[in-house]
Amino acid sequence: MKQKKLPLRKCVVTQEMLPKQALIRVVRTPEGDVVIDTSGKLNGRGAYLSKDADVIRLAEKKRTLDHHLKVKTSDALYEQLLQAVTGAES
Repeated sequence: MKQKKLPLRKCVVTQEMLPKQALIRVVRTPEGDVVIDTSGKLNGRGAYLSKDADVIRLAEKKRTLDHHLKVKTSDALYEQLLQAVTGAES
C-alpha cells in the first residue's frame, strides 16, 4: 500500500517547509479583504505562517504579509493571528 504524500507549505517568515497542518493560512480575497483561512480552501492569494507567536510578531514587525499579499494589513489581523496561535497551544 502506497503512503499518502504529506502536503508541505513554506512559512513566509521563516522560509521553512512545514506540513500544512502546522501553518496558518492568511488570504487576500478577490474583493481585497484579508482574512484568516481556517478551511485552507478560500479563493484568493494566500500566505502561510508558522503557528508560533514569535513568528507572527516578527511578521508584524517586518510587515511580511503586506509584501506577500500585496495589500496593507491591519494590526487587528495580527491580533487575531496571535489569538489563534495562543488559543491553539492552550
